[in-house]
Amino acid sequence: MATPVEERKQPADRAVARLPEHEFDAIVLVSFGGPEGMDDVLPFLENVTRGRGVPRERLLAVARHYELFGGVSPINAQNRALIAALELELELLEHGIELPVYFGNRNWHPLLTDTMRQMRDDGIRRALAVFTSAYSSYSGCRQYREDLFRAQQAVGDDAPEVPRLRMFFNHPGFVGANVDRVRDALESIGGAGHIAFTAHSIPVAMAKNCAYEAQLRETARLVAEAVGVDDWEVVYQSRSGSPQVPWLGPDISVHLESIAERGMTSVVVAPIGFVSDHLEVLFDLDVEAKEKAAQLGLTFARAGTAGTHPLFVAGLRELIVERMTPGAERPALGRLGPSHDVCAPDCCLPGNGRLSPWDADG
Repeated sequence: MATPVEERKQPADRAVARLPEHEFDAIVLVSFGGPEGMDDVLPFLENVTRGRGVPRERLLAVARHYELFGGVSPINAQNRALIAALELELELLEHGIELPVYFGNRNWHPLLTDTMRQMRDDGIRRALAVFTSAYSSYSGCRQYREDLFRAQQAVGDDAPEVPRLRMFFNHPGFVGANVDRVRDALESIGGAGHIAFTAHSIPVAMAKNCAYEAQLRETARLVAEAVGVDDWEVVYQSRSGSPQVPWLGPDISVHLESIAERGMTSVVVAPIGFVSDHLEVLFDLDVEAKEKAAQLGLTFARAGTAGTHPLFVAGLRELIVERMTPGAERPALGRLGPSHDVCAPDCCLPGNGRLSPWDADG
């Protein structure tokens, strides 16, 4: 956690400017990280939970989730695929953006400090950070900025500046990719059904300090309208931690029970709160939620995430160009307008709780 002094300095933006505001010499994809083999699982979980008093039994329980997938979280491979797609998109002749794309994680290799040091050694002065989160929240934005700030401190005064790309929850590329994924899922169950849009739950106290709920609901509304479905709801998954601490709900399993009780026979579960199909999507939805739907007699389809959908990749390129172009248009769909480029010092504070320190893939 950054100190109050660090917060006033705007984490990850505090270095003296070495390039003009709209000039960058690299991109860095910033994500959560995950194990890539059974030998990595417990060290990864211990790294995530260090200093937080999480019982050993809880770590072993989460480790068993990874055993179902050979100890491999798909998040790193998915991020590498996104980087490869983005590099191709940037390099297209009509775009011609010659910027290297780096990769750094909060909790597992490649770690942000190592990436920051590599960028410094490569002569990078100002890198634009792309977070693998579309929405404003403590763990989805501010904590990544704190991670970058700590990495800069570890590397020293010659560390690159690393401002971030704006949150893209309502950018046409992200919305359009999710529209395609949901439409495909609807078609797989006959073209009609309830849509349960899911996102990672966060503590209610944390949600009060950010626009997470409002942004999620706006993205869901835009997608639902585009596919022509009126019966939809935003629900949550992956909630854990002390039962005494209130978190956003309802949980997806509870929601499935409620729609079955009112006579629904089919459901599309669309994890719009996530950018890729990482472990929480695969376990919480493709295993647990799917089993719950089967018990309730619901026809179930799970929509894909944005992943490397061409519209999403092109959207990231458009956002990068926007940030590099003074006075550029700032496309945004819906009612909320484009998100800000620079966060206020009190933006997305953690409140009385944090995202669970033992969640699988953040």
